[in-house]
Amino acid sequence: MSAEPLVGGPHAGKSVVITGGASGIGRGCAERFVRDGARVLVIDRDEVGLAALASAYPGRVLTAVADVTNEEQIEAAFDRAVEAFGGIDVCVNNAGIIFVAPLVDTTADEWRRILDVNVVGVAIASRAAARRMIEAGRGGVIINASSGAGRHGVANFSQYCASKAAVLIMSQSFAQELAPHRIRVNVYTPGHIMTPFWEQIVGQMSERLGKTREQTLEAFLAEIPWGRFGTPEDVAAAVSWLASDDAEFMSGQALAMNGAELPW
Repeated sequence: MSAEPLVGGPHAGKSVVITGGASGIGRGCAERFVRDGARVLVIDRDEVGLAALASAYPGRVLTAVADVTNEEQIEAAFDRAVEAFGGIDVCVNNAGIIFVAPLVDTTADEWRRILDVNVVGVAIASRAAARRMIEAGRGGVIINASSGAGRHGVANFSQYCASKAAVLIMSQSFAQELAPHRIRVNVYTPGHIMTPFWEQIVGQMSERLGKTREQTLEAFLAEIPWGRFGTPEDVAAAVSWLASDDAEFMSGQALAMNGAELPW
């Protein structure tokens, strides 16, 4: 799909900030927003991935190397977006980490790290976006990444499930708090989406269960009634809609893109 900006696209003239946007779902969202007419600032720790993205879309994508758990780096990145674009209309908090480990093998430091990135990192970037949207006085949209794993427990993923469940409830609270400022807050909950992130899960699961990669993939695929893995483009299309004026009355909600995999 071409990422050439549409004339009069649904996000023409808008400015978007995306965390964790150098690859996978984040990159898919960045490319979709460019195609839909927006200018995008992408935040990530992956300098190589950021450079490739900026090179692919010169003048449409700016980048900032930052860790979402570092308040100073995130504040500076959002300041750069305001300086470059004149404001921020949409913030997509996509950055996250995962690892496979049973409860008995998970250290306290591992728990703290995943909660720090997946929960506190979302809060830090949401706060940065909200501050600037409130100051500008023109409303805005914040969209946070949860997961199907945030709706139910999964063996060997307790820390990840906990972090993604927290994003759901936290985002509902943000939505109520920010509604008077006309800032909408919603969540997307992807299912099995084939990305480098998902490849990491497949590799770790295969090793822990003593299966081949192909066997693990077949087991995951069997969980999807639609009969295929999702793509970053599938998620990006939904995220773009959540950010659009068509979703103006939708806030405090979670939207799943999972091929009918339960739970929704």
